Amino acid sequence: MTGLPAESPHLPVLAQEAIGALAVKPDGLYLDGTFGAGGYTRLVLAEGGRVLALDRDPTAIAGGAALVEASGGRLMLAQTRFSQMETAARERGLGPFDGIVLDIGVSSMQLDQPERGFSFRFDGPLDMRMEKAGRSAADLVNNLEQEPLADLLYLYGEERASRRIARAIVAERAKAPITTTAALAQIIARANPGKPQDIHPATRSFQALRIAVNEELDELTRALEAAERLLRPGGRLAVVTFHSLEDRIAKQFFATRSGRGRAASRLLPGEKAPPPSTFRLLAAQPVAPTEAECARNPRARSAKLRWAERTAEIPSPLAGEGGALGRRMRGEGR
Repeated sequence: MTGLPAESPHLPVLAQEAIGALAVKPDGLYLDGTFGAGGYTRLVLAEGGRVLALDRDPTAIAGGAALVEASGGRLMLAQTRFSQMETAARERGLGPFDGIVLDIGVSSMQLDQPERGFSFRFDGPLDMRMEKAGRSAADLVNNLEQEPLADLLYLYGEERASRRIARAIVAERAKAPITTTAALAQIIARANPGKPQDIHPATRSFQALRIAVNEELDELTRALEAAERLLRPGGRLAVVTFHSLEDRIAKQFFATRSGRGRAASRLLPGEKAPPPSTFRLLAAQPVAPTEAECARNPRARSAKLRWAERTAEIPSPLAGEGGALGRRMRGEGR
């Protein structure tokens, strides 16, 4: 489509693969749950689609104003969590949708802004809040007891040295509050020094804190179920993930909802029948980025795309893994 603002310098990962999975139709209705710099939305608009785009980050929504103006009424933006996509759609009288795309995790723009506190590559406030509201990473680091803090680092960051790191954090914050990304990264590196060829020792801990601050796994579980309800039969759901916890939730959701779990005839007495097959898998999963994309964008190396087509079956509630992890972190059901 001509007349749209210039392409964003922040290219979404697996963009062509995700848009291909959506099979965009001219004048079709699509939802981009993670607007960011507008990468996926631009591609849908270029194919003639209409888009409702969501983002938790007010900076991303403000940055999309020019694209809204240039879209000729085919783009609407809403500042909200993608778990609330049903409310956003209902308030605008939209739905059902022909396709929904979710790019999970933190955006390149957020990582590149030191004042947001998402990355230890720059020194900045220990924040990590996508919505710029609520409890921050500093709140967790300085207020959680040692055991819950260690649990957080282990469950959300898969950090094997979580106990040692939590002890070091508690010892250091007793001297003075930990308020910057550089200070926290240094504490973690001293507690758990890695080998030169390894990733930075603070990588997993920063991931864990970001996930906890933004309730990302619970959000993903709720968003998958909401997308299932919003899609029309034949609609497509595409999900791009960047680490194993996210991918596991998406993988299990699609496997369960496509009938790839155990058949009802093989259930043990008293077991519940599997939920209806509300999705149909049409290709091998997951889709990985090409070597060329990884060379252009190192962030793409861990990305995975999973996608499926909605059937006409009516969905039933599904308790996802994200919710289970969230309950465990809150101390429920232990």
